[in-house]
Amino acid sequence: MKRQLWLWAPPLAYAGLIFYLSSRPVPEAIAPPEGLDKVYHLAEYAVLGALLARAFLGAGARTAILWAGLLGAAYGLTDEVHQYFVPSRSAEVLDAVADAAGSFLGAWLYALAARLASTPGAR
Repeated sequence: MKRQLWLWAPPLAYAGLIFYLSSRPVPEAIAPPEGLDKVYHLAEYAVLGALLARAFLGAGARTAILWAGLLGAAYGLTDEVHQYFVPSRSAEVLDAVADAAGSFLGAWLYALAARLASTPGAR
């Protein structure tokens, strides 16, 4: 039970942070320039993908990447729907694409780092 909490608390807390931040209206004065927000989405969801891969890694690297990427992408879709109802926010298909790409990228990078860390002589 403690191990499950250790593995799943970080991605759940981070998903909560994403939800909280996307619930807040963005004043036009600090909104990112057009297109740059996709980079923010990619980075934000790469962190989520890495945290999810960490939680799934006991299932094997490929399975961890697949499930972390899919779960992160699904969460990104729900977040886009959620943002549709927040003043000064919008739901955009390209944001969801960036979320999914970030989730898979973060999961892959985490699995790669874990593999390199466990390979003798890799350090």
